[in-house]
Amino acid sequence: MAQPNKSLAVGMMTVCQLMALALWFSATAVLPQLRAEFDLGAVQSSLFTSAVLLGFVLGTLVSAFFGLADRVEPRRFWAVSALVAATANLLILTVPIDGVVVIVLRLITGVCMAGIYPIGMKMVATWSRGDTGFLIGLLVGALTMGSALPHLFVVAVPLDWRLVIIAASVSAYIAGIAILFVKLGGTPGRSPRFDPRMVRQIWSNKAFRHACYGYFGHMWELYAMWGWIGLFLYGALSVRTYENPGIWAALLTFAIVGVGAFGSLAGGWLADRIGRTTVTMAAMAMSGLCALVAGALGDAPLVVLIVICIVWGISVIADSAQFSSCVIELADPHQVGTALTMQNAIGFIIALGSIHLVPVIADAFGWWGAFAMLAIGPLLGFIAMGRLRAMPEATQLAGGRR
Repeated sequence: MAQPNKSLAVGMMTVCQLMALALWFSATAVLPQLRAEFDLGAVQSSLFTSAVLLGFVLGTLVSAFFGLADRVEPRRFWAVSALVAATANLLILTVPIDGVVVIVLRLITGVCMAGIYPIGMKMVATWSRGDTGFLIGLLVGALTMGSALPHLFVVAVPLDWRLVIIAASVSAYIAGIAILFVKLGGTPGRSPRFDPRMVRQIWSNKAFRHACYGYFGHMWELYAMWGWIGLFLYGALSVRTYENPGIWAALLTFAIVGVGAFGSLAGGWLADRIGRTTVTMAAMAMSGLCALVAGALGDAPLVVLIVICIVWGISVIADSAQFSSCVIELADPHQVGTALTMQNAIGFIIALGSIHLVPVIADAFGWWGAFAMLAIGPLLGFIAMGRLRAMPEATQLAGGRR
């Protein structure tokens, strides 16, 4: 009887996570329409994505510092975060799109994501029975599919970008209510507290530093690729004189980002069996190669462009969960909370830089230059994980599988 209960509960949590995380890229998905209607510049366009990332960093730091995940019942914490984020997203429709307030609303949405994504992992972990890696991979897959979902909304409600914003908010409202009826598999364990005094001691761990370097390279590429691939495809389809290029670009972006959910699950499954550095290095080599060539294929046969972008969508996220796993396995057990918070905060701040650089480089050198710039991240990450692989501490990873 326990297994059906577990399957139902984990399934509901995953669906709720997917529905709420649609808010993350709801405004980004309609950027082609917004840029056309409001003549948005590169900086304002970038802020639609980067403000959410910055909000997530701030929310995560505040939550970790005050131990909110331990003080507030997780389902209520998750529900309130989803409802507030949905409301902030909906309020975008009431303010000037090219103004400051809309960016503040995106920042609030990002702060609330810190009460959704990490807390979702905490709730799923209550059902862990020796399958934590798979369950975390499932939640990362939900993040990936949730990030892709707004692009599907663009296809489903193509008449007005405002309907996409409404659809994402309604999706999060439903998830916020539904999560209250989810059953937990036990009492959530206390989250390790963030302690700024530990930062220097943690950073002195050489193996941990190299796992972080790998993650930083991954983050340089990931959110910039997710945030701009749709606009790139829109341009590629427009020069081919396709009818309704916005609809086709949104559908392709949904497929390219969404297929990463399967990459996340496969990456987690393989890492437990053949090694974390093996999987992360292979994924970064593949995604870096795709980043180098994708931008140059705007005029190539469409099937070639789509295949390369699909491979990029799979490989760019396949290694994501493994960097957190490396930190958990390499850091002192009493310092895991601070180590993870530090790794994520720096990683998301790095992502802010690449997100803002892409449109600037694209305007100056074209999409090839912009995406090739992203390849720097996986290249440096590959080198860092290779050095980690050569360290004696690498035997602590995945039960001795480097």
